[in-house]
Amino acid sequence: MTPSPTEEDLIPFPIPSVTTTPTSTYYFLYGPHPSSTSTTPLVILHGGPGIPHNYLLPLTALAEPPHSIPVIFYDQFGCGRSTHLPSPPVPAAEFFTPALFLSELDNLLSHLNIRGNYSILGQSWGGMLAAEHAVRRPPGLRNLIIANSPADMGSWMRAAERLRAQLPEDVKEVLDRCEQEGRETSGEYENAMMPFYERHVCRIVPMPAELEASFQALKEEGTVYATMNGPSEFSVTGTLKTWDIRPELHRIQAPTLLLNGRHDEAQDEVVEPYFRAIDRVKWYRFAESSHTPQLEEREEFMRVVAAFLGDS
Repeated sequence: MTPSPTEEDLIPFPIPSVTTTPTSTYYFLYGPHPSSTSTTPLVILHGGPGIPHNYLLPLTALAEPPHSIPVIFYDQFGCGRSTHLPSPPVPAAEFFTPALFLSELDNLLSHLNIRGNYSILGQSWGGMLAAEHAVRRPPGLRNLIIANSPADMGSWMRAAERLRAQLPEDVKEVLDRCEQEGRETSGEYENAMMPFYERHVCRIVPMPAELEASFQALKEEGTVYATMNGPSEFSVTGTLKTWDIRPELHRIQAPTLLLNGRHDEAQDEVVEPYFRAIDRVKWYRFAESSHTPQLEEREEFMRVVAAFLGDS
């Protein structure tokens, strides 16, 4: 059972181009307040983009003794309990960019007064965002954890196509037909995606409640995901289609832990560039997991992450 947060609140996040409504980021703190402990707080960056933090709540275990790490979750702008903006003041592709979410992260760190001392764990898109943050060499970043994240979208899409080819023929037929007809949001397409999810996103059936809650929130407000990713895991047509952090990875100075699962849609070749380019990096692959090892191998995930944070 997930404990109650120590603190939760809205943080004003002013965006110059948005003048018609207040814009805010909602955060949740678990464990001791950063001001009351010398332990470096851990900031969690969720995936999607646009899939709120619920599915990462097993990480609240790190806030409990013996670790007692301040763990900070937040819903990125446009999803969860943060401000939703389905009709931004400029075209969505120009508005929902990595730069927006980097600015939001900086705003959060400043508001919580932890810019001088913090660690980051980013999962999937959150790891991509974490890498974008880390290559800027922020002086307060103590540790970096990149979980289940591509270093470039080209390798991500090639891996997805290879994994898709291994699906049953009747499933592939439905996926192909729905994509040709532009029906990626239909119930038929969603049902056909389930075999892929059960193999390469979360191998626990039925889907854990935390992940179900995040996916339901995405169904209710999918602007950010549709804009930056596209209609599905297989149809990456959004603004991240050409994203590639590989040329900048050598700039990351923080000690880094790289994570993925044996059955992950973030296959080894997708995450390997992080391992090759970052100077101080460790890589751990979860043998029984896919894209969500914090759900699939909870105890082992917490052990690996806690050990890294304790050793760094």
